[in-house]
Amino acid sequence: MAKAAKVLKKPEKLSRLVREATNKAKKLDKGSIGETKDSLLSLFRLAKAYGTGEYRSISWSNLVLLVASIIYFVTPIDLIPDFLLAMGYFDDVAILTWTVKAISEELDQFKLWEKNQALTPEQQKVEMADD
Repeated sequence: MAKAAKVLKKPEKLSRLVREATNKAKKLDKGSIGETKDSLLSLFRLAKAYGTGEYRSISWSNLVLLVASIIYFVTPIDLIPDFLLAMGYFDDVAILTWTVKAISEELDQFKLWEKNQALTPEQQKVEMADD
């Protein structure tokens, strides 16, 4: 957690971490990572958006948890080393899946924000009127 807090203070380190995590996740299309890949990529986009200053609507504790989970994911030596083919990513995916569940409300808010960013201002007005 302390390392995650340090990374959050340096946007360039956070950006590099998110890039590494995204690249690693994109390479892993098998097994349980395939089932949760969209959620994991949403976590990574949330961290990136925070790092660039585009999105700040997340609690500090959940943000630190999120970044700590990403650090664990990109670190090759952990509880079950990644070089153990079938089992190597099991612990990484378990931690990230747990993180998705733990911060699900804030992650859902981020996804909604992200969706609204893709809309034109006119479309946003219509969507808000539909709510």
